[in-house]
Amino acid sequence: MIDIKVSEKLKEVCPDITLGCIQASVKVESSSESILKEIDKYCEDLIKKISLEDIASLPRIKDAREVYKKLGKSPSKYRVSSESLMRRILQKKGLYKINNIVEINNLISLKSGFSVGSYNINNTQPPICLTIGKEGQKYKGIGKDLINIENLPVLSDEISTFGSPTSDSERAMITNDVSEIIMCIYSFSGKQEIEEYLKYAKELLEKYASAKNISIKVIS
Repeated sequence: MIDIKVSEKLKEVCPDITLGCIQASVKVESSSESILKEIDKYCEDLIKKISLEDIASLPRIKDAREVYKKLGKSPSKYRVSSESLMRRILQKKGLYKINNIVEINNLISLKSGFSVGSYNINNTQPPICLTIGKEGQKYKGIGKDLINIENLPVLSDEISTFGSPTSDSERAMITNDVSEIIMCIYSFSGKQEIEEYLKYAKELLEKYASAKNISIKVIS
């Protein structure tokens, strides 16, 4: 496992902050009909279970929103990705179909309520730290303009920042030529069920991305 940690500065704001990490060699490709059907089935179930108004009060999303408020970021303007995904589903907008790794991220995030991000290890320079974005920091988001990451929880390496529970940068995005990834499950609610979802992530990566050389670590 590459060197990755959580900053003391972020722990002061959120003592329960936890990263569930899984590193693996993978085959990135277009998503199979099987995983797309699995996602569609879960989305149908989600629509039956909750309403748009319920999302912000779901425990893991509520905890994330509270931390964002403490950091001085509007949780409605800078939504964690799990909340954004659920909102798209309940607004009947559907999900973008990108590749098998992104679809695995989305399925884990929808089922768990945790934000999930996967990153191209070859485009990072460890050590990596989950910390708080500095004053004036911005990066080019995937499919977006510059994102103001000041006071957001962000992943940072020896080069700069490249990911967050809200939106990731283009630098370490997953494209079809990527061969090794690190997947991060972001929890603002402590370690509860992180290991369960890391196990689920391993199963999905093996099933849909031919994952090998898998290592798993829980960091808090």
